[in-house]
Amino acid sequence: MDILPILSTLRRHKITALLLVLEIALTCAIVCNAVFLINQRLERMKMASGVAEHELVQIQAFGIGDTADAKAHAQEDLTALRQIPGVKSVALVNQVPFTNSSWNTSVKLDPKQNQATLNATQYFGENLLQTFGTRLVAGRDFAPDEYLDMRLVARDEKLAKKVVSVIITRDLGQKLWPGQSALGKTLYLGGDPMRVVGVVAGLIRPSLFGGDATAQWSMVFPLRMDSDNASRYVIRTAPQDRERVLAAAAATLRKNDPHRIILEKKTLDDIRADFFQDDRAMAGLLAGVCIALLVVTALGIVGLGSFWVAQRRRTIGVRRALGATRGSILRYFQTENFLLATIGIALGMVLAYGINLFLMLHYELPRLPAYYFPIGAIALWLIGQVAVLGPAMRAAAVPPVVATRSV
Repeated sequence: MDILPILSTLRRHKITALLLVLEIALTCAIVCNAVFLINQRLERMKMASGVAEHELVQIQAFGIGDTADAKAHAQEDLTALRQIPGVKSVALVNQVPFTNSSWNTSVKLDPKQNQATLNATQYFGENLLQTFGTRLVAGRDFAPDEYLDMRLVARDEKLAKKVVSVIITRDLGQKLWPGQSALGKTLYLGGDPMRVVGVVAGLIRPSLFGGDATAQWSMVFPLRMDSDNASRYVIRTAPQDRERVLAAAAATLRKNDPHRIILEKKTLDDIRADFFQDDRAMAGLLAGVCIALLVVTALGIVGLGSFWVAQRRRTIGVRRALGATRGSILRYFQTENFLLATIGIALGMVLAYGINLFLMLHYELPRLPAYYFPIGAIALWLIGQVAVLGPAMRAAAVPPVVATRSV
């Protein structure tokens, strides 16, 4: 196909051709970045937690007034919960993953540091690793005689100094001691030394306010929680038994203390779904924007193609009378659309790169991978060719006799 006649025709329709090019460019720029953002959201929603999510349920309870013996009361609760059929393990903890609030502390490698090395979250609770299903990759779990009561430790500085063991995640260990084993190393909370006795494969922070890069910066301490006021019980069971166990556990806790209020009872899958609902909504919104832009662009191509066919019927008839086949007329309009789409895509890639630089600068997003550009180009080329096919086929169907009709 000779391109020169096409370019000559487009020069006589500069405004309409320019509008179509700009529409394709804008669509290319927005869709490339939107698809990238959608992928980022979807990957974030798949974030590994390091716990047996499909086996866990959580019950939050709130006691009215002071409990006479919160420690004994907690042990009664735990004993009763373990007796529920199907329960594998139970723990009374300070927090669980995906709850948008967390207990955090600054970590130092040297007690003389003016600035902390980083900030990590703190998990407390006896039997926590077994209940969570968190996998140890080095070292050991806490021994029973290492546990201290959280309530007493919080009130007594001398007792707090007896908490000398900590279990950390592998990611946190690599951040603190790159390329080394964290096992046996010492870190400091304030001026108090803590020796790493175990390393787990992963344990996500309940809140990701520090960014996804810090999601696995977690520590577990040998501190025993009690049932004073707010309590958070985590129960591990088979996935198919979760709803039954959750209902039975709530009934058990109410029976042990009729004055207790059950604030929340959920599976960890439900907690995770609630945590990522904004990401899911954003991905859906961006997907809707992409579809709308592509549909509008396709309709623009169809409209412009139909307009040009109507404007050129006599010219098409003359070409048919001079021997042009239907196939050549069809290829003419498809080639014309391909040229406009190519110019628009090239401009759109430049715009997409510029938008991505802006997002990187102001929203700390990663760089747009280069493979998004050819994928976006191919998608727009295909949409353009499909959209122009109808008008092109109508142009190919124009009979030669049109050339002999008077204007």
